[in-house]
Amino acid sequence: MPQVITADAELNCIGIYCPGPIAMTRDKIDTMSTGQVLKVDTDDPSAEEDLPRWAKRTGHEVMNIEKSGATMTFYIRRVK
Repeated sequence: MPQVITADAELNCIGIYCPGPIAMTRDKIDTMSTGQVLKVDTDDPSAEEDLPRWAKRTGHEVMNIEKSGATMTFYIRRVK
């Protein structure tokens, strides 16, 4: 059974391309508390590699990535 992840905040980056989704994700996660989860929707093809790489570099956790057509949904937990 798939894990249900509850997001504390959501970010719609549909139609926004690199580096927009990373900058918007960084700005939003900076306003969140440690342990909270951000849901990011994007259709930027480069986000599939860029967002996990950014999360690893900044110490945050990508909990899950869902794909539906051209749209990807990332669940990122603020770790620090």
